[in-house]
Amino acid sequence: MTQNTTATQAIAEKTETSSTHHVPATGVCVTVHGHFYQPPRENPYLDVIERQPSAYPCHDWNERILYECYRPNVFSRILNGQGEVVGIVNNFEYMSFNVGPTLMSWLERHDREVYQGIIEADRKSTERLNGHGNAIAQAYNHIILPLANERDKYTQVRWGKADFRSHFGRDPEGMWLAETAVDYPTLKVLVDEGIRFIILAPSQAKRCRPLPTAENPDPDWLEVGGSQIDPTRPYRCILEDDRSIDIFFYDGPISRDMGFNEVLNSAGNFAGRLGQAVRRPSQLICVATDGETFGHHKGGTEKCLSYSFIQEFPSRGWTVTNFAHYLDENAPEWEVELKSVTAWSCAHGVDRWQDDCGCGGGGLWNQKWRRPLRDTLNWLRDRLGEIYETHGRKFLSDPWLARDRYIHSIRDRSPENTINFLFRHQSHTLEPAEQVDALRLLEMQRQSLLMFTSCGWFFDELSRPEGVQILRYAARAIELAGDVAGVQLEAEFRDRLQKAPSNVEIFGNGAKVYDELVVSARVTFERVAAHYAITSLFKHYQSEDRVYCYEATQLDYHRQQMGALTLAVGQLRLVSEITRESQEFIVAVLHFGGWDFHCCIQPFIGRLAYSQIKDKLFSALSEASVAKTLFAMTRVFGDRVFNLETLFAEEREWIVQQVANTSKENLDRLFTQAYRDNYSLLQAFYREELPVPQELKASAEIALSRRCLKVLQQFEEAKDRDRQDMYLTELEAIVTEAENMRCRMTLPNAKQLLEALILRDCQALLGEANPETVAEESQRISRTIQMGDRLQVDLSLDRVQEYYFRCLHRDILPQCVVVAGETVSCPWDIVNVPVLLDLGVQLAVDVHQWL
Repeated sequence: MTQNTTATQAIAEKTETSSTHHVPATGVCVTVHGHFYQPPRENPYLDVIERQPSAYPCHDWNERILYECYRPNVFSRILNGQGEVVGIVNNFEYMSFNVGPTLMSWLERHDREVYQGIIEADRKSTERLNGHGNAIAQAYNHIILPLANERDKYTQVRWGKADFRSHFGRDPEGMWLAETAVDYPTLKVLVDEGIRFIILAPSQAKRCRPLPTAENPDPDWLEVGGSQIDPTRPYRCILEDDRSIDIFFYDGPISRDMGFNEVLNSAGNFAGRLGQAVRRPSQLICVATDGETFGHHKGGTEKCLSYSFIQEFPSRGWTVTNFAHYLDENAPEWEVELKSVTAWSCAHGVDRWQDDCGCGGGGLWNQKWRRPLRDTLNWLRDRLGEIYETHGRKFLSDPWLARDRYIHSIRDRSPENTINFLFRHQSHTLEPAEQVDALRLLEMQRQSLLMFTSCGWFFDELSRPEGVQILRYAARAIELAGDVAGVQLEAEFRDRLQKAPSNVEIFGNGAKVYDELVVSARVTFERVAAHYAITSLFKHYQSEDRVYCYEATQLDYHRQQMGALTLAVGQLRLVSEITRESQEFIVAVLHFGGWDFHCCIQPFIGRLAYSQIKDKLFSALSEASVAKTLFAMTRVFGDRVFNLETLFAEEREWIVQQVANTSKENLDRLFTQAYRDNYSLLQAFYREELPVPQELKASAEIALSRRCLKVLQQFEEAKDRDRQDMYLTELEAIVTEAENMRCRMTLPNAKQLLEALILRDCQALLGEANPETVAEESQRISRTIQMGDRLQVDLSLDRVQEYYFRCLHRDILPQCVVVAGETVSCPWDIVNVPVLLDLGVQLAVDVHQWL
């Protein structure tokens, strides 16, 4: 233990505390902006992202990038030369950033810790920077605003503002535009909506000049159309009506180097490159790039940011700030005029999102499909707008105002909030069926906005996932229009898509892409009911449960097994959480065993009819005859049948696994017996250093894997410490046996299970603060970590590190520091502190100075 404050301790303390005193925006100021965004990937019927195999080992790309970028930036490490954690920095607290609204909502649902970390970072930056938070808003779903009609421009900006306010509890000062695409009509919308500033690429400026003054009322314009504008100052852009918006231009060469060169390899490199932009004693250096650069595109570069913010920039006397804070203390002294229509990623204005301009192309592929796709969606948008206005006035006092405020219903789909929203906007007291139609219309408009998400045009082929996704939104909007207005738009929509040529021969054109990849993926109420019926054979549904975005009420349900046959019959009510429409069904599913399912659905037509159907089917089953049961089901339901293919992908995979488990259990028992019978023979092969027969080695690996997984599960479920120790000892014995047999065990989910156990035990150790069990519990954690290493499951102890690091500075280190001759009070007995510090060594946290 020591009373000296070392350099590493200073860094650690700096990362644990957030300065709340006012930081002036003087001298050389640095702003690093990250545009954090993922395309909306949700199934428009289920409101969830389905499994994306290309994101393996994660469920989908949002989740993968969460673990590669978003979480690492909230909990970014500063490491010493030995790779040990010296400090943990929330990069969002020091960088300017926007998080796309659809991504932010996904984070809110899937990782509350990361979501809250981003919120907290904005709050702390607001305190440090005189009321100006790091977060800025984004137009809602990343559409190219210059290509949107005026009404959609306003809705996109209003939704972006409202979504921002719901997360950060304040109004945004700035807004990020998708692809920085801008024109003067877009600027007018931003000014009307109170947006103070935006960020653009230097190539988007046409000319600039000093703002007119009394001494110089008409300064000369400087032509800067070749990306020659000075990015070290803010500019004021004046509209025709003399109102204005302020604009920052990021440093183009440095921003490109961040994405495509080695600038982010170290904080020294980064600061050195930024330093080349210093031209005056007092100026701004601002850079901007995709936020995913920090950790996803360039692994580990979030650490470069952390050290730059905490150590490298301050050591050079630079102030880390954001755009709003800098603008507050450095009003623009220059005026800028923009080119007419521009974006950062297209040299042809915004043609990348409407024409075969070559941007984003690769190889021999063209983008001739872009213009027909844009024209087709524009046509659909206009038709949907007419339908919305005509039919919306039947239910809503001001349909377009209701659309602008629909974001509040999107953010909270609860029945209470939905009813309150409709009450505020209804033209009269709406009947339940009218409420459904009003919500269908609003949802139709949401889908019509989503179908213009820029990613659909960004690349070089319509049949890519991004293009298919926007067509799925269009299909859902078409379907809702038909439900409300009885208007059939799909045939003409499909005809128009035929003019969009695909580069992929099997598709030929957009209509075939639509038929093969969009129409086939539609979800109906009947399909949801069939999904419920089949999965009910393998999972226990509560009387009131949820299937994706549907409320499922089990009004009656009966299941019976006869030999290899299982029959379930039920009465089910489904309610869409989005439109509140509901349907009731009679469902029946017969499982023959294995992969064969025979599921039938029909609308609920009354209790008597349902009771008679149930009696007929179970009477047929009682004879244990497949033929008679199928005949009875066909007579009742007709010949329309749902099977395993009806299920949504993830449940289909899960049921395949469940069905396979029976066969797998039998095989596992056979391999286990083979291993036991040949144990001595295996040892003889290894003792004599002879090649082991593949069959014998496989039996050993399967048998030991099975035993290990079983004990791991028991270890996880054990509540008392003695049983945990017993199972841990047994695991160690199994691993030793596997090592002796030179077996590589296959242990799915062992990594996640062990990580959760280590975190649980660490929280119990440091949270309960029981001095009597510190040594024992710390030893258990160490043994579990060693177990993970021996099992070669590539443990990730990031969350354990983060928890330990917080407790280290809050609870443990006060015992190591003497203040005014007395040890600071804390829950730990002084004799336990070395044990806790030893645990820090195990977790690769730098505690050596206190040992």
